[in-house]
Amino acid sequence: MDFFVTHISSKAKEKVFDVLTSTFLSEGKLVEEFEQELCKKMGIIQPVALNSGTSALHLALILAGVEPDDEVIIPSQTFIATGLAVLMCRAKPVFADIQLETGNMSPESFQKKITEKTKAVIPVHWGGYPCDLEEITEIAKKHNIKVIEDAAHAFGAMYKNKSIGSISDFTCFSFQAIKNLTTGDGGALCCIDQESYELAKIKRWFGIDRKNSKPSLLGEREYDVTELGYKYHLNNYAAALGLANLEDIEKILQRRREIANIYYTELKQVPGIKLLNYQSDRISSYWLFTFLVENREKFIIKLKENGIPSSVVHLRIDKNTIFKNSYCELQNQNLFNELQISIPIHQQLTENDIEIIVKTIKSGW
Repeated sequence: MDFFVTHISSKAKEKVFDVLTSTFLSEGKLVEEFEQELCKKMGIIQPVALNSGTSALHLALILAGVEPDDEVIIPSQTFIATGLAVLMCRAKPVFADIQLETGNMSPESFQKKITEKTKAVIPVHWGGYPCDLEEITEIAKKHNIKVIEDAAHAFGAMYKNKSIGSISDFTCFSFQAIKNLTTGDGGALCCIDQESYELAKIKRWFGIDRKNSKPSLLGEREYDVTELGYKYHLNNYAAALGLANLEDIEKILQRRREIANIYYTELKQVPGIKLLNYQSDRISSYWLFTFLVENREKFIIKLKENGIPSSVVHLRIDKNTIFKNSYCELQNQNLFNELQISIPIHQQLTENDIEIIVKTIKSGW
């Protein structure tokens, strides 16, 4: 039994083979087609396909105007890429507390962390469950702070009948190998503002307007780069894989939600476990199924003895030396760090696998 799986569509070989035989491997028409299909199938707005979710975070911060010595408020409950993207701008990550019942950023803590230096906030949708975006956005607007969603876990999630990727100033997706949708490695940045969207497309390729810079008689594109750009674009064969996998995304999300419903029903009365409290006004993508557990190490050992993997996936990042003096006491984060655990939730789990997981947990540890 695996904790994570990489889903590859049965149609992927044909699509990727076509790209390889064409020899047009870099960014081209397939990348644009992939972006269009993301809008069509998922209801997200103006996605710019990139080579990673980390690139999406960094580019979003640049477009948000984050400069050296600015502050960006983030949760500690995330992968280290969230904090590193802030440091890439030579800005300071400021860590807010989370909600113990969701693992997501606390709006109240976010508000308390705001200073005159705060330029942006990055709420992270832990495990794929959307943050309290309405409350976070309301606070951000009062202080002229840009909202950059880290939706690395949340592709396919919904918040109050809106797709994640259609709500905030910026939304950053990851299409890394074990995500619900993969392009091998890749990501996307959604920009609500048209100007930011157009600029993102230029900045992802060295600051060159690729569509409007035609080759001269001498054979090189005619361009004048005026702002710093990056090599962040997605390539055609990654886009081909993404297009193939997009055809299966609805059944992938549906299966994960079916498994989550079984877990909620079967595990809600188990002593020593506290399930997270998910509201009915939003739908998780269930990249993870996380809960709080007593005697975590014994729990992990018990599951391992029965062939079941489990993982914390990510512990708090603010203790890393690279963040220097950013560590502070965060009450809910402290508890979450000690108690959180995730169990397998993916479309390749069989009914027998799920039965074994539930039965093992119910038997105690």
